[in-house]
Amino acid sequence: MSGVVRKTGGRRLPAASPSLVVGLVITAIFVAMALVSLVWTPYEPTALNILNKLEAPSLAHPLGTDFFGRDVLSQIMAGAQVSIVVAVVAVLVGAGIGVPLGALAAARGGLVDDVVMRSTDLAFAFPALLTAVIITALAGPGAVNAIVAIGIFNIPVFARLTRGAALGLWKRDFVLAARCAGKSDLAITIEHVLPNCTAVLVVQATIQFALAIVAEAGLSYVGLGVQPPQPSWGKMLFDAQTYIYTAPWLAIFPGLAITIAVLGLNLLGDGLRDALDPKVRRAR
Repeated sequence: MSGVVRKTGGRRLPAASPSLVVGLVITAIFVAMALVSLVWTPYEPTALNILNKLEAPSLAHPLGTDFFGRDVLSQIMAGAQVSIVVAVVAVLVGAGIGVPLGALAAARGGLVDDVVMRSTDLAFAFPALLTAVIITALAGPGAVNAIVAIGIFNIPVFARLTRGAALGLWKRDFVLAARCAGKSDLAITIEHVLPNCTAVLVVQATIQFALAIVAEAGLSYVGLGVQPPQPSWGKMLFDAQTYIYTAPWLAIFPGLAITIAVLGLNLLGDGLRDALDPKVRRAR
């Protein structure tokens, strides 16, 4: 399928890879579920109904109920909102700081490059999730602090990626021509370098989005992320521990939600890489 091409306005475009299609579908379903939950869920996600606690999946409650009688499907739908908001904002924070730092390091070189790169080396010396746990433990639990913590460990990722992509571009003929035309390093970076880094940054952002979902779930699992009564997939997994044998659906369905969402985003990232990277297209 990857070798098939289609014509569009005289141009031959590569057909979408299976990874891109599957990833896009899964991600679209994930986003649609979160958007629908803004206006409708089968039941109020935080409504308690002790009389219906620990009900197995049924027509009334397709994914069962938890120990407070809350509908699991409604909680998963509402939890998707949290995952998307935290992940999107955290990735934007990481890219918003990391991309300019990486571009600056590539443009200036020398001491500036050394400072930026050694700073990212220091950040990479600590496991990302552990760093997030330390930050939220010091600053206090909550969605905002979780976003800050996840965003911080995204910064060195985008900084190094941007620097690596930009360094090769600074040696290209079109950049040398821009320099000969008298353009400043800032203008060259904005007009020529960063636009040519967009593809690799988009792919990396997709991957970091998936990692941010896992990080948010991990922080919520240990009580440092989103706080009750706001539903969270990680908090649902933590609460399910006690009932893993008597009510396994409490752990299975939130776990599947995290797994499928992350799988879809990773497939989407692979598909975008295949579609946007000309070297991969030629190899295929």
